[in-house]
Amino acid sequence: MHHVKILIIGGDAAEDLEIFYPYFRLKEEGWRVDVAAPTKKPLRTVVHDFEEGWETYTEKPGHRFPWVTKTLAEVNPDDYDGLVIPGGRMPEYVRVNAEEDVKRIVTKFFQDNKPVAAICHGPQILAAFNLLKGRKVTTYIAVKPEAVNAGAIWVDEEVVVDGNLVTSRAWPDNPAWMREFIKLVKERVKTA
Repeated sequence: MHHVKILIIGGDAAEDLEIFYPYFRLKEEGWRVDVAAPTKKPLRTVVHDFEEGWETYTEKPGHRFPWVTKTLAEVNPDDYDGLVIPGGRMPEYVRVNAEEDVKRIVTKFFQDNKPVAAICHGPQILAAFNLLKGRKVTTYIAVKPEAVNAGAIWVDEEVVVDGNLVTSRAWPDNPAWMREFIKLVKERVKTA
């Protein structure tokens, strides 16, 4: 029996609920979940929220995330059945600070047509490496210009599935986002 393995790209300032929720939900499936970050250390997550008097989101410290299993440099994408990219400020810095490794990892998942789930600011990573051209996606509204400029067809929906890619807007969409991603992974593993 094939043991399913999922990779989550992590880093400091990942959105709290967008890294914890998939981490726990995918483990609940009995799957192995590796979290790779620029440095192998506990991550400091953030909570983006909306507060009275602010016209944009605010940022507060989130929970400490202690389960980083490897560095991005150590990742072999061939070992995994699916990829999860949380939002927060993590995508913005990881795509630049670990550029070569992140590019190598995400590009391989797309070349192999393996399931990729990206939420909120997560698609910034995909936009940076020209992986959204012609794809129907959703993102957090602030990421819409990057997605559109990268050639994506942007829609405002809870979850969008386009081939191997599952995107959602933000953590309130977590249940729909993981439901569709899990479906794709199960289909792929069944046919693998």
